[in-house]
Amino acid sequence: MVMKTRDKFIEVARQLFARKGVENTTMNDIASASDKGRRTIYTYFKSKRDIFNAVIESETDQLLSRLRHIVARQSSPEEKLMEYVECRFETMKEIVSRNGSLRAGFFRDVRKVDRARKIITRKETAMLRDILQEGVEQGVFDIPNLNHMSVIITQAIHGLDVPYIRDNLSDEGIDKVLLKRYVADLILNGIRRR
Repeated sequence: MVMKTRDKFIEVARQLFARKGVENTTMNDIASASDKGRRTIYTYFKSKRDIFNAVIESETDQLLSRLRHIVARQSSPEEKLMEYVECRFETMKEIVSRNGSLRAGFFRDVRKVDRARKIITRKETAMLRDILQEGVEQGVFDIPNLNHMSVIITQAIHGLDVPYIRDNLSDEGIDKVLLKRYVADLILNGIRRR
């Protein structure tokens, strides 16, 4: 299948950003590696920042697709929540790992991390809210304010992205498997109807 020009620019930019870093990649580099002219790239993107945001959006679309699949499953809200947490951590790890040197620069710049997260946070929060709502309707979760709880859980999971990806908690005896289980248990035990 022939890749659309815009999608080709995004994939080529992702590869260049991963290999050379965002700072060391120019729009000329992207156009040249795509076998297109500079004018063509500017037809689709105004700046390197625009194409960087498109790369992040493209990468996070994979995450959102996987999470949507979990939300749509015919399983219990508890199972969905456990799978959601595991999938979220693992997919973010894959995205960061796939993007090579982008890893280090990405995490050093807190503003870049925040901008990238804003792209998907609302969507993630809405999907999580759907799982929680289903649990409330089935009488297995006791949540006084679904909107607030969805935001808090989403932000708590986001806060563990870097420690999970870097495996920072292993020094404390908490490997990635334990971390996923502890986070899911913490959430479930906090909202499960007693």
